[in-house]
Amino acid sequence: MPELPEVETTRKGLMQLVQGAKIKSVDVYWPRIIAGEKTEDDFSIALENETIHQIGRRGKFLLFYLDHWTLISHLRMEGKYEVVSSEEPLKVHSHVVFHLEDGRDLRYLDVRKFGRMALVPLNKENDYPGIQKLGPEPTKEKFDLNLFKTNLKKHKKAIKPLLLDQTLVTGLGNIYVDEALFEAKIHPLRAANQLSDEEIRSLHQAIISVLGRAVEAGGTTIRTYKNALGEAGKFQLALKVYGQTGEPCPTCGRPIKKMTVAQRGTHFCAYCQPE
Repeated sequence: MPELPEVETTRKGLMQLVQGAKIKSVDVYWPRIIAGEKTEDDFSIALENETIHQIGRRGKFLLFYLDHWTLISHLRMEGKYEVVSSEEPLKVHSHVVFHLEDGRDLRYLDVRKFGRMALVPLNKENDYPGIQKLGPEPTKEKFDLNLFKTNLKKHKKAIKPLLLDQTLVTGLGNIYVDEALFEAKIHPLRAANQLSDEEIRSLHQAIISVLGRAVEAGGTTIRTYKNALGEAGKFQLALKVYGQTGEPCPTCGRPIKKMTVAQRGTHFCAYCQPE
């Protein structure tokens, strides 16, 4: 699933490719992708002659700022965008096609069809239900340590599923939770309210650091992820525990273990991250 680094890298690529482009028309081939109150026909008509002025991001949501609308796009498991000539034949799994006035298409492809798009009035994206609940962005400027500490102390829940739910801090998915917990030396099943102040500080810094490095590396390509420029990410080369089952821990040399936490494959070092 594209997580914050992959979505941010996609955003940067799309800014290079389609900022300033004008939408001539839109074809929707899988109507269920269109969420909210608008039908696929309403969606297509509303976007005619709209210009893509800016592309932002909130958590794992892409935000296309147009003349009158903000187009909200969530890639879910395997959604991706590509920009090609309008003359190029459609690939399998092309579900929404934005025909641009300059003879190119912005195409949304999704093997699993889990991705969603919604239109809201311009600059009203924070009222969208999926965005309203999101925690702060994982940056030094926006991710407040004291608030993070206060919120963790309210929960008896295991730390891994709590970090996955996007309310304490947004953008973390399975890969980067495993990596941040390893870096902070915290077991995935530790109760959030039992973490010491020092562990919370370490986790706070690890989240910022891991996600920052992953953004710099263009994200992580495990199976199919490529950015809007068709490039794979490189952070998979730096993964220390995720997907490393049986490999030696880079810190202690003992084998990395895998278990299931909240129905997610979870990778950790039992020695460096004691329960």
